[in-house]
Amino acid sequence: MSDPNPPTESDAAPRKAPLSFLSGSLTAGLLAWFALGLSRRMVSYYALHPPSYSSAIAQSIATALKTLIVGMAFLATFSFAFIAVGLALVFVRSLVSGSGSAPVESGKTP
Repeated sequence: MSDPNPPTESDAAPRKAPLSFLSGSLTAGLLAWFALGLSRRMVSYYALHPPSYSSAIAQSIATALKTLIVGMAFLATFSFAFIAVGLALVFVRSLVSGSGSAPVESGKTP
């Protein structure tokens, strides 16, 4: 049937604390650093070991695959880096605005 007590805003999940933004930013930054190291190693490996096939089609496929793999590694690097920067900015904003982990109650002024 129906719930006699409709959910209110105070039943909603509390806001995130600034510490969760900081830990998320540090985690994403660490993953970006690891992904950057992996990307650099991949680039140096492919630079030292170029594909050499007798068939032009095989050479083309190997070059395309190498480009995709290196591109995905750098995409992961910059995705994690942008997430880390964004979470760091949200962390700073949450410190400056002074909003805590409690939800904002509507209709009440301090």
